[in-house]
Amino acid sequence: MKNFKYIYLVIFLAAAGCSNDEFLDREPTDILGEEQVWGNEDLVFSVLADLYNRLPDYQGLENWWEYTNFDEAFASNAGDYGRHQNQEYSYGDWGMWDYAYIRDLNLFIERCEAATALSTESKASFLAEAKFIRAMVYFEHVKRMGGVPLILESMEYDYSGDPTYLQYPRAKEHEIYDFVIAEMEDVKDDLPNGSTKSRATKGAALALVSRAALYAGSIAKYGQLTPEVSLPGGEVGIPNSMADAYYTTALNASEEVMSLGTYELYNQDPDKSENYTNIFLNKSSNNEVILAKDFLVQGRTHGFTIETIPRSLREENTSGGKLNPSLNLVQSYELLDNTFAELPTKDASGNPIYYDDPMEIFAGRDPRLLGTVIVPGSSFRGKKVDIWAGYKLQNGSVITSDQLGGQAQLPGSSSSVQVVGFDGPIDQLEWSAQNGFYLRKYVDTSVGSGQRGTGSAVWLVRFRFAEILLNAAEAAFELDQLDKAAEYMNQVRRRAGFPVDLTPSEIDFDRIVHERKVELAFENHILWDKKRWRLAHRIWNGVSTNLTNNPGDALAVSTRVFGLKPYKYYEPGSPNNGKWIFEEFVPAPVFNAHRFRLGNYYSFISDGVRNNNPKIIRNPNH
Repeated sequence: MKNFKYIYLVIFLAAAGCSNDEFLDREPTDILGEEQVWGNEDLVFSVLADLYNRLPDYQGLENWWEYTNFDEAFASNAGDYGRHQNQEYSYGDWGMWDYAYIRDLNLFIERCEAATALSTESKASFLAEAKFIRAMVYFEHVKRMGGVPLILESMEYDYSGDPTYLQYPRAKEHEIYDFVIAEMEDVKDDLPNGSTKSRATKGAALALVSRAALYAGSIAKYGQLTPEVSLPGGEVGIPNSMADAYYTTALNASEEVMSLGTYELYNQDPDKSENYTNIFLNKSSNNEVILAKDFLVQGRTHGFTIETIPRSLREENTSGGKLNPSLNLVQSYELLDNTFAELPTKDASGNPIYYDDPMEIFAGRDPRLLGTVIVPGSSFRGKKVDIWAGYKLQNGSVITSDQLGGQAQLPGSSSSVQVVGFDGPIDQLEWSAQNGFYLRKYVDTSVGSGQRGTGSAVWLVRFRFAEILLNAAEAAFELDQLDKAAEYMNQVRRRAGFPVDLTPSEIDFDRIVHERKVELAFENHILWDKKRWRLAHRIWNGVSTNLTNNPGDALAVSTRVFGLKPYKYYEPGSPNNGKWIFEEFVPAPVFNAHRFRLGNYYSFISDGVRNNNPKIIRNPNH
């Protein structure tokens, strides 16, 4: 009977509704019409906020695993070991072809231009912001795909059976860069000078010009090293003759950011390592950040700290410790006398070097190392992180455990003692420091940020002033303005803690590459920098080599992720008993070298895209 009662109720309500014409004519209450949206600035901003939120980040705080695709880090998560086991990059990796997004932006711009209820000031601001987002989206396309169709108006199908009028060919690669640059120059003065970090500003528009022009200049210059990575129509590849003009644009845009007086290097903490860390944690008084994805502004948090916090300090039992920075990166941090050196694990005779404290092996290096990486012996959240691999005996054997903090008996002892750290490293024990390191950068120090019910509100920095200085240094170097190149690079290095400047004669391509590597580590630059310099196929060449002994060499092959095991030395009666020794190693899941092929410089355009539009030609080497 109960079911019949429900049926009768539905019939009654339907009949009652049909008997009243006014009911059918009522406006829906759960859908806003265009007039309602474009008559209310708050509603317009809510639409714009969604467009901001869709900006893509190949590497970011919501997808930690992408940081482990190259040589910056190891993925201490069993489901991601494949990133180190069969790493021939797919032609489709990091690709993008999102014209639904571009259509939404074009529609927003058209409707904003047609709106009559908005103030002149608000209308100009909304338009400038939407054009900034659209330029960012086209920049994301071109750095992945090369030239793409440049569509600047919404298109509608007329259902005539002939869709050819909707089919646009690919623009030349340089035309997309030119559009991004020209669009930002056009709208920059309609944007505020500062006052926000999560929305477009004049500084953000100029930062995009700085980065885009630098990329285009690099492709124009270094693309000549890979002539087979080009297309005769210019959809891929930029003429070498355009390089200097792009470098000049990049330098001018960078210097215009400097002249705004809005941005400066963050330099508030006397401890240089902590100062560097706090660039990414301190939101309240930070004039270095130009544009960031601020999750708290969106009323949400993320789980990056949950996934990456050291194992012994985690606040959830189901995660932690998944991202281990590589020894490749760690040894790239030079000494404070401006020289490069391997970590000293052995003396000239090949014997182990003994240390009283595990931190000693990292002493005298660029402070950005400890601001980026949690190394053996260091602390986090006021607690010592327990990274050590076991006891090394005189005969070379090791006493350890397959359990974190595990215990065993040492020779000559009748009781058990701890023989491995509570943070690892233990081979193939996921969610621990499998290669001897944890990430420090972006990991939240706030209690509760490692819990799923709370999460972290640390922002993802997209543009910051240090990058602008390095962009300017690189552009000036390429234009043979070495005095400027040295001054801009040295500003970044002085803030880092280097007591002696580099001279103009010491600025070379290797220095440009290195400085970006350490200053911008884990900031979604590694892939795009190596691609634009045409270095990627040379350093990730598929050959399983040893760890380079020249970390300052831009061409040093780095195809496998290395680690560092700290051991306590055990030889009672020896002056070295209880001291620390270190051994470089390759984590067990790393058994294949990264291989970047020429076809990886530009991603694959899907068969579906090309079938729908025969004017779209393939990328080279696909």
